[in-house]
Amino acid sequence: MKAKKNLIIVGDRVLIDLDERMEKTNAGLYLPPTVREKEKVQGGYVVKVGPGYPVPDSGATDEPWSGAKKREIKYIPLQAAEGDYAIFLRESAIEIEFESKKYLIVPQSAILALVRTEFTEEQERLS
Repeated sequence: MKAKKNLIIVGDRVLIDLDERMEKTNAGLYLPPTVREKEKVQGGYVVKVGPGYPVPDSGATDEPWSGAKKREIKYIPLQAAEGDYAIFLRESAIEIEFESKKYLIVPQSAILALVRTEFTEEQERLS
């Protein structure tokens, strides 16, 4: 029996696959990891996003005897979406390794900009 691991991102966090093109300069020189880590702003592709910011439930009761059913937690969704290219502050990122691949976990507040590819009707007709 095979077990599949699933990485779940919590809260306002975003899982980013660091852009490999950032490893070399325009002249083709490869930058060592120590130089790349010192960059204040980096970019990468959003792989997964957390559910967002939890919203307090105003109708919840702390009285277990009341018989009220537990309500589902509601979230304000994040702006980042899977597939976006994120430009973020490196100092807020935490590097992890999952299934032999390195990723960065970044809080939504550290993302400066998102580049999202959206297809127009004209592009869809040409496809």
